[in-house]
Amino acid sequence: MTPSDVVYAALGVGVLAAAVLPRLVSRRPLSMPMVFLAAGVAVALLPVGLPRIDPVQDRLWVEHLAELCVIVSLMGAGLALNRPFGLRAWAGPWRLVGITLPLTVAVTAALTWVLLGWPAATVLLVGALLAPTDPVLAAEVRVGEPSGDEHDEDEVRFTLTAEAGLNDGLAFPFVLAATVLAAAGGVWSDGEWMRWFAVDVLFKGVVGAVVGLASGRLLGWMFFRARTSAFRLSEHMEGFVALAATFLSYGVAELLYGYGFLAVFVTACAMRAAERSHGYHTVLHGFTEQVERLLTAGLLFLLGCYAVTGGFRHLTWQAALVGVLLLLVVRPVTGWVAQYGFAAGPRERIVTSVFGLRGIGSLFYLAYALGQDDFGGLADQLWALTAFTVMLSVLLHGATASPVIRRLDRLRGQRPSDTPP
Repeated sequence: MTPSDVVYAALGVGVLAAAVLPRLVSRRPLSMPMVFLAAGVAVALLPVGLPRIDPVQDRLWVEHLAELCVIVSLMGAGLALNRPFGLRAWAGPWRLVGITLPLTVAVTAALTWVLLGWPAATVLLVGALLAPTDPVLAAEVRVGEPSGDEHDEDEVRFTLTAEAGLNDGLAFPFVLAATVLAAAGGVWSDGEWMRWFAVDVLFKGVVGAVVGLASGRLLGWMFFRARTSAFRLSEHMEGFVALAATFLSYGVAELLYGYGFLAVFVTACAMRAAERSHGYHTVLHGFTEQVERLLTAGLLFLLGCYAVTGGFRHLTWQAALVGVLLLLVVRPVTGWVAQYGFAAGPRERIVTSVFGLRGIGSLFYLAYALGQDDFGGLADQLWALTAFTVMLSVLLHGATASPVIRRLDRLRGQRPSDTPP
């Protein structure tokens, strides 16, 4: 028996499990990410001589695998949203992105500085990579597959899905600020701050949004209204076209120095708006969900392996406390503050505040940032802190999301809409 034999067997079991588990655990205090995380831990403990997972040494492929998983998830999240885009209709996500995100960055950075005493650039990086919520691991609290009714989304699912879609791109300026601050030795001049705001916040954000809007409208016209049948792909129901839309918008936005994550999510929303009730959106969404599920399973499996093969030997109790406080105190409080005066009921505001899952996006941001600077040689400690926080979020939110959301549905007298078919 060789390690490759074990890998092939594990891949076969993993793919089958990715198809079966969502239905098997849909009504239990359990989630698919929890199972794959546990599977990674179990396989890593087997005496078969599997290679050690080291995200520091293998940073590049970790970055790109996480990047791929996130952009596919963003396409699926945007396609699932039924509600037309607008300032008032999207008031919940705007509050969480505009208030909760920067507050979480600031408070998490402050906690890291107080508890760990790391340099300014490093604590800012911790705040930036742990602040955004994740569209990949949030299946239990995310909007389900597309439907033709723009009013069938409850506020909790809609707000959490739209927030995750937006803030995975809007957290990038904070990550870039940390890399620039690290390169500058921890001290920024006024001119550097102005350049960061003008370029990394405004210019790149606008480019990402414009590319996403243009791509989505062009593809929407092509899919549903092109005169030539070969281009009118909605008639052929090819699901893999979702990947073309994902890669096209992401690649063009990045080539133009914009934020590709934001472009992908806006592209999906614009495509959905082109013909909101068409069944082709369900086909596209279903394909992206399958790809996302496979990528997520692989990444969480590797994360579980990393945790028990020496990954947590660099985790101190102070770093672990940062992750615990982020999930149990910082996110709930900042989420509640952002929703002060919001029209949603108190139960909905509490659930929205609490279920800010951390996940694959944080892994990507950390791998990306460490490719720009070594952050004082703290790479191993940063990976341990990030992996611990993501795993804690998977376990904590995975065990509680389904029961909480089902109870919320019952209290509203509403049929749960997130049960897998």
